[in-house]
Amino acid sequence: MSTDTFETHRPRLFALAYKLLGSRSDAEDVVQDAWLRWSQAEHEGIRDPEAWLITATTRLGIDRLRLVRHQRETYPGPWLPEPLQVDVDTALTPEHGAELADQVSLAFLTLLERLGPDERAAFLLKETFDYDYGRIAQLLGHSEANCRQMVHRARTRLRAERPRFTVASGQHRRLLERFMHATQAGDQAAIMQLLDANARLVTDGGGKVTAVIRPLVGAERIARLFWAVARRFGDGTEGRIGRVNGEPALLRWRGGRLFSITTITIDGGRITQVLTVMNPDKLHGLLNA
Repeated sequence: MSTDTFETHRPRLFALAYKLLGSRSDAEDVVQDAWLRWSQAEHEGIRDPEAWLITATTRLGIDRLRLVRHQRETYPGPWLPEPLQVDVDTALTPEHGAELADQVSLAFLTLLERLGPDERAAFLLKETFDYDYGRIAQLLGHSEANCRQMVHRARTRLRAERPRFTVASGQHRRLLERFMHATQAGDQAAIMQLLDANARLVTDGGGKVTAVIRPLVGAERIARLFWAVARRFGDGTEGRIGRVNGEPALLRWRGGRLFSITTITIDGGRITQVLTVMNPDKLHGLLNA
């Protein structure tokens, strides 16, 4: 019975851990640790198994986040979240994709990285599980007033960084397709036309592959980079449009293996941010065709 109970709640626990950590592997470790605690607990005294499991997962996730934050500070170049779900044929319905992307898009997870561990947990418990502040305070060991302030501060910071306008899924995909063709051809003029003047490019190679080791800002600088990449690799790279964590994404292959995943942020009809995950450790096992 205890195993059945845990397995019933496992998807929610993994979703919480993934949003806390932005990493599939770290989230899986946290859920496994939660299982070990659950398997050793006296279940007769647990009146609300779901609450017990969410509490355990949150506390384990915060501990893990404090540990990995130090590791990410010494990471070779920018650190980007580890993709969770990749679809080449975009089989997800637009509605399902948009719902998933709102919760775990790479851009949103990247924004969450700017929050402290407790602040991030308080925000997710409020936004994802609709916990009241008294419950959050008890779980995190803070006062209720402090938890309110943490959630308010998190909402304010995230709102300031997110796009001003919502972009329809179809428009998002069309702009991404144009970006794919322009970058594949190394067409600087076409790339600059798609980018906001102050667009930002972030690439995560993890020290395993050649990547830009600092964020690149400015449409002209980004366009020159893609021109140089196209001249070097040319026809050796194949690009396709798919979905990553529910949002449209550009998937690139080299030598028959998934080489990079790129997502874009759009505001005012132009691309304001380009996030590219190239670290092979983060792409391993997602797709190999």
